[in-house]
Amino acid sequence: MTTSAPDPALVDKLVLANRILHHQGIVDSFGHVSVRHDKTAGHFLLARNMAPSLVRRADIVTFDLNGTALDAAGRRVYLERFIHAEIYRARTDVNSVVHSHSPSVIPFGVTQQSLRPVFHMSGFLGEGSALFEIRDVAEDTDMLISSGPLGEALAAALGSHSTVLMRGHGSTVVGASVEQAVYRAIYAEVNARLQIQATALGEVTFLNAREAAKAAAVNDTQLPRAWEYWQRAVGPIE
Repeated sequence: MTTSAPDPALVDKLVLANRILHHQGIVDSFGHVSVRHDKTAGHFLLARNMAPSLVRRADIVTFDLNGTALDAAGRRVYLERFIHAEIYRARTDVNSVVHSHSPSVIPFGVTQQSLRPVFHMSGFLGEGSALFEIRDVAEDTDMLISSGPLGEALAAALGSHSTVLMRGHGSTVVGASVEQAVYRAIYAEVNARLQIQATALGEVTFLNAREAAKAAAVNDTQLPRAWEYWQRAVGPIE
């Protein structure tokens, strides 16, 4: 199957996202970030199966919403590409998806505690985080979202939220742009760390829904500032 080539600037942005998420400690050898294709809404871009910090322009592959690679040319692809495919299918407002195993977030999934905004930078968590329990749909598994039906169940659990915790696995964060998804993935981890620290001290006063919405709206206007800082930190791409 042939598909229109994506904007080279979008490919570069996705490569940068991989590098930034690694530099910020959100992904290591594992985890991945994708972006919806700029010319075909039913396609998305995702690296081949590799460590995020090593991703280069030539490693970006186009997928359809069934998780089928259209131009992999024999290269291995991520087992969990269905996370991305099914979220893009379910959420037309989502243009970028980050899946990670960031360490401070994982305790919330295994204790069924919601991430809630403890400071203004995490206003996007105003609804709290959703929770996906894989046992509810597939009994005992390897915990990976390695099929369309599992991806569909994860997307359903995500619902309208920005973040879904995956018990015993990690989390998935979505955004309207690569910059927003990367910002949310980074600050979900920061908020998780702060929430754990605050809870140990006593009762936490979280942002209420209106505070969170107002903070999120302002933060979204500052994404270029954060992106420029993160981009400078990781240096030029190849």
